[in-house]
Amino acid sequence: MTNRNLSFNKSYRKKIFSFIWSIFADINRHMREITDIAVAESGDSDFKERLETKNAKSWLKSVSAFANGIGGTLYFGVEDRTRRIIGVQDIQLTISKITELIVARITPRPVFECIPLQQKGKDILAVRVDSGKHTPFYYVHDHHHTAYIRMGDESVPATDYQLNELILKGRNETYDSQITERLRTDYSFTLLEATYLHTLNQHMSDSDYISFGLAVEDGRLTNAGLLFADQCPLPDSRVFCTRWNGLQRGSVHEDATDDAEYSGNLIYLLKSATEFIRRNTRKGWTKTANGRVEKPDYAERAYFEGVVNALIHRTYDFRGTEVHVEMYDDRLVISSPGGIYGGGELESMSDGSYISKRRNPILADIFSRLRYMERRGSGIKKIFEATKNLYGYTEEKKPFFLVNKQNDFFLTIPNVNYRSESVTPHDTIHDTIHDTIHDTIHDKIALLLSFCQTPRSREEMMELVGLKDRVHFHKKYLRPLLEQEKIEMTIPEKPQSKNQKYRTKEVVK
Repeated sequence: MTNRNLSFNKSYRKKIFSFIWSIFADINRHMREITDIAVAESGDSDFKERLETKNAKSWLKSVSAFANGIGGTLYFGVEDRTRRIIGVQDIQLTISKITELIVARITPRPVFECIPLQQKGKDILAVRVDSGKHTPFYYVHDHHHTAYIRMGDESVPATDYQLNELILKGRNETYDSQITERLRTDYSFTLLEATYLHTLNQHMSDSDYISFGLAVEDGRLTNAGLLFADQCPLPDSRVFCTRWNGLQRGSVHEDATDDAEYSGNLIYLLKSATEFIRRNTRKGWTKTANGRVEKPDYAERAYFEGVVNALIHRTYDFRGTEVHVEMYDDRLVISSPGGIYGGGELESMSDGSYISKRRNPILADIFSRLRYMERRGSGIKKIFEATKNLYGYTEEKKPFFLVNKQNDFFLTIPNVNYRSESVTPHDTIHDTIHDTIHDTIHDKIALLLSFCQTPRSREEMMELVGLKDRVHFHKKYLRPLLEQEKIEMTIPEKPQSKNQKYRTKEVVK
């Protein structure tokens, strides 16, 4: 074969490859468009009718929040409330201005991509922001630096402890890995070592403390080491447990049938909290054609995983906080400070697809070694599965999750044996992604009554139950509660007052 033929063949192959590549590029472009639209319906996204340049903070705060969390997409040319396509007049000019503002006002510079799309014959612009490694990402204006995070579908300023978490994340560090000035020789680890021996049939060595991340070579303990010490000195390593009489909180002395406060190392807290739940869980039974079936109110595996999750994934650097275990006639609620670490969607937890990001990886690793949890993070699925396997389970009794405005995380496990004539039919209103088909109006009313022991605004109540539509909330929740005199206005003479709040009415005994 001549050199000319070889040259021709190479040229021909190059054209063929170029043609194939263009096809793949077109496919990729169309798939990307499809993906973006799907994200608009289910992912972390914001919608803007037009590009604001004078009030750029209105959308740049979301760029900061997306970069500080799991990423997200801004859609320009789409009406927020209705998702109506408005369109963008000059795509290239818009891209240029967005790029200029992000570079000028977000530091460090996040990774982002501007993607022109077409919907219903109109141009719209998707600005996809990647989850960043070098957190925190600040919005900068007038020499002020503010880091934002996602809270539901809003971008809000990070609190002090959230900012600290972002700083540690940017350094590839975590709270539990931080080295203290306390020496291992000043503390004992009897419970940890005994549990390790019982579980693995082997003794912990000095080198294990270092390799597990509990201490460093010079003998200083990490925060993880302190949390497993018999004399744990960290004041917020606590669990408060209460068994309330009825469906809402009351006075500890009058309306609680059992209460306890525990403080100390994590193994002690886990054992104490689960034992509290166990002794306050009824274990009935019923006859069947094949004999007798146990009927506990809650699955032991479900609440055990719930307590493990609360202890491992909570924040410990927010002072004056603790894990709470609250039992009512109809539900068990386990709450912990810190929300969802690294961002994430509550609905992914509800369908069992959530992949946990570990706020405290050393704590999680130790609990895995002790076989209290699995490394692959299957605790959420086990909560669902264990509850589903109980006798008398229905879909209305499926556990669910909430994150409130204070960024506290709540796991609610309904009592499968609780029955009430006041139970409202299954809530099928698709108000928001938080109002899933697995929740019941009854569950949320019970939460509201508990929440409103302290007077709350309408907005705070809607935030608690994950609703955005004021009309829907008024019709399904607020008005019935007022008419049934379960709650009352703090300013009854001015029902429309902007300062109006609502509180749970005291039951006259």
